[in-house]
Amino acid sequence: MKNFSNKLLIELENQLVENETIEDNPIKKLEEAIENIVISLEKLKTFFKNYKLHNKQEEIEFFKEIKPQFTSKLIFYNDIYNIEINKPVGDEKRIKKYYYKEIKKLKDFFTKNKEFYKYYRTKNTCLDKKYFLRKKYDIKLTLESYYFQSDPVFSTSHDYLIAKLIANEKIIVFLEDKLNNQTINTFKKNDKNVLKWTGSKVALVELVYALHNEKIINNGNISLNECIKAVETFFNTEIKQHNRIFLEIRNRKTIDKTNFINSLQVNLNNKINQLDE
Repeated sequence: MKNFSNKLLIELENQLVENETIEDNPIKKLEEAIENIVISLEKLKTFFKNYKLHNKQEEIEFFKEIKPQFTSKLIFYNDIYNIEINKPVGDEKRIKKYYYKEIKKLKDFFTKNKEFYKYYRTKNTCLDKKYFLRKKYDIKLTLESYYFQSDPVFSTSHDYLIAKLIANEKIIVFLEDKLNNQTINTFKKNDKNVLKWTGSKVALVELVYALHNEKIINNGNISLNECIKAVETFFNTEIKQHNRIFLEIRNRKTIDKTNFINSLQVNLNNKINQLDE
């Protein structure tokens, strides 16, 4: 089961990256992403219904860890789609107000579900049999109406809630990036001395991938594509086909692949040594 789901997830994520690099229209990107995710979820559903579970723990693992990875992507792209198509037409102040309102809704959701969110974030397992086994719901537990409308063979009382929490974390990051980009764009309009990347695009890709891999931006709750877009805006540049550029970095024949980062380290150490002399 893990092999199939991992392979399917990788295929889906590659499709989503390809959509980002090929399609220019933001709304069209979201629509194509939603279509791709729905197809993957249907494949996962068909596989699971034909799969013979070995034990209860495997069932829990599927609904607690595997299925939410797919469902959360559908929630994320669908909610972003609705947010963007309902975005008001107007000045930056009005759009900012709209984004702040959406962020508040998301944070209210976390407040409403704070006990379960704490259970999930602390990797608790004591209630897994009630939360993530099919037809094991407890009416005394908080249940959303969607549970009673879902497919009982492919759903538990709380697998959707985990997906919703994962998606909402990413949506908040997305909206905060939108707000930050608006602030940067305002700065760019009002200041002629904007920052401009004058190094190679390969070096910039190397730097962005390193920062994203370290999970030091938004505690790691940001996608690679979001990092790329933020850097493009900040440095007033454009990075096309970053995944192809990174493949070229990976295919370097040298032992150390990270030429630019190595150069940064050497030059900074030299500077420090010069100042210490």
